[in-house]
Amino acid sequence: MRTTSNPAFRNLPTGGGYANFDNYPGAQTQGYGGQQGPPAAADRPMTIDDVVTKTGMTLGVLVVTAVLTAVSQAYWLAIPGLIAGLVLGLVNAFKRKPSPVLILLYAVAEGMLLGALSGMVATFSEAGGAIVGQAVVGTLGVFFGMLVIYKTGAIRVTPKLTRWVVGALIGVGVLMLANLVAGFFVPGGMGLRDGGTLAIIFSLVCIGIAAFVFLLDFKMADDMIQQGTPSVYAWQVAFGLTMTLVWLYIEILRLLSYFNE
Repeated sequence: MRTTSNPAFRNLPTGGGYANFDNYPGAQTQGYGGQQGPPAAADRPMTIDDVVTKTGMTLGVLVVTAVLTAVSQAYWLAIPGLIAGLVLGLVNAFKRKPSPVLILLYAVAEGMLLGALSGMVATFSEAGGAIVGQAVVGTLGVFFGMLVIYKTGAIRVTPKLTRWVVGALIGVGVLMLANLVAGFFVPGGMGLRDGGTLAIIFSLVCIGIAAFVFLLDFKMADDMIQQGTPSVYAWQVAFGLTMTLVWLYIEILRLLSYFNE
């Protein structure tokens, strides 16, 4: 299994195909006479339907929460959503076995954050709600565009590409942290988020990296299905894709807000 830049996939089980399925924790169940019994439903091999269903449920919870937050104008939920999202994101990323409840709670927290941010942008931006609609369309466009690119093999996920994306992701993270720290001492920090030319370029770079992260995530999910990973790990795939989508949406919304002041 290839490595991935998405921390949500770091603790996934590894192994061969269906022949090695009994190597996964909890995959063996003893029946009468010491014989192996049938695997539990959660331990059956993952399918693409599992990935689509769990991802759809996670994103559905996120979207509903975001819409309710924006419509109710509960913009104060941005801070609790941000904090809860960070905590639950770390917990889910390093948890060895995925927890559907914690992943759905993460979706709720991110929904509060995105709903509050989108509501504030729609309220205070000259473009109004149009900018939010553009961000949604842009996010979906990038996601499905990269899915088509992956499925057609236009860009192959090689170890070299994986290293490049991981390195770029680390570099962007370091710059974000440095800009945050600099902001405590200099107004605007390093200028990466002040709406200027450098900020626009930085957001475009972040959007590009997020797009390539999708390729790595698709490859990881594909490998998991081919290797017979237990179906419960479809929740981890849903969590990883949701993380990337949230980051991509925020970057696109931020970029559009620059042009609309």
